[in-house]
Amino acid sequence: MPSEAPTIDPARLATFHVVQATDSAELDGLSRVSERFPTQCRTYKYRLQDRALWRQRFDRPIFGLATRSAGSTLASLGENRFATEVAIDGPAVEYYAITTILRGGLTLGQNGRDTTVAEGQALVYRTAPGTRILTSDGSARSNLFIKVEDIETVLEQLLDQRLRKPLEFAPVLDWTHGLAASLRKQLDFMLGEFERPDGVVDNAAALASMTDLLVRLVLRAVPHSYTDQLDCGSAGAVPAYVRRAEDFMRAHCTDPIRMAEVAAAAGCSLRTLAAVFRQFRGRTPLGVLHGVRLDEARRALGDGATDVPVVAVARRYGFTNATRFASAFRRRFGESPSDVVRRASRSA
Repeated sequence: MPSEAPTIDPARLATFHVVQATDSAELDGLSRVSERFPTQCRTYKYRLQDRALWRQRFDRPIFGLATRSAGSTLASLGENRFATEVAIDGPAVEYYAITTILRGGLTLGQNGRDTTVAEGQALVYRTAPGTRILTSDGSARSNLFIKVEDIETVLEQLLDQRLRKPLEFAPVLDWTHGLAASLRKQLDFMLGEFERPDGVVDNAAALASMTDLLVRLVLRAVPHSYTDQLDCGSAGAVPAYVRRAEDFMRAHCTDPIRMAEVAAAAGCSLRTLAAVFRQFRGRTPLGVLHGVRLDEARRALGDGATDVPVVAVARRYGFTNATRFASAFRRRFGESPSDVVRRASRSA
């Protein structure tokens, strides 16, 4: 039977919630070990593949999982002495997971397709219900989970448009070169910080900045369904018409702006303005102005130095209906205007 040294040491992982099992009955068809997890992990069900082990007890752990959540991220270390099926069942907050194989192997099953990786490789995938993960004997892995809405919101900001289809990553990640190698170093640093009681993870502002950097690096380092579009949207490729128009919008976003004024500031006709925005932004000039005003409203709400009510800020930037403003704000940023105000007041 496998006898590798354990990866999970509760003494070292004092900042984590650690669950270990020596009784294989906890990993039978009922997967009772899941009842000991934090709430956000209880949709993960575990089952030993060898039914002959289902009634045995062992003198040391055959399963271990250490988890810690902070902000929009969740870090975990998992290990299995014996081949185990992990199933994601039921509704839950969905994450994009970056799973690094520390020992053994793992097979990911999603949408009728299996992907197998071994020690030193990694997987990037969405933790959707119906996902099945099969670990090998003597396996260990580290995971960093980032909420789906956080990654997709950053991608929409980089593309400056709404996503028309779900973001999908190429599942196997090659750590050996390019930005992926840089991503591996950032992940190692981030996971190390989760083990500390007084580091980045315990500082909300530092954690937000670190997470934003990590998300942007993931979107540049890992191939995905929007990679080509993201590469084509670099600032150097955008015509001067677009940049001049957007500069004018930002400078006058509290004023009643007519599109003829935007075209004049950009130095082109209304028809040309509409064409270049459709080609390089995937939206109409009016749609871009709407986004600019939301961005500026969010910046004003997050200032922390003002006690102006949300509705007053919304009106300043041209949003006269508070309900529609809140709905548009949440679609663009993944949080409500009041969430921004509360966070700003805590850090003020």
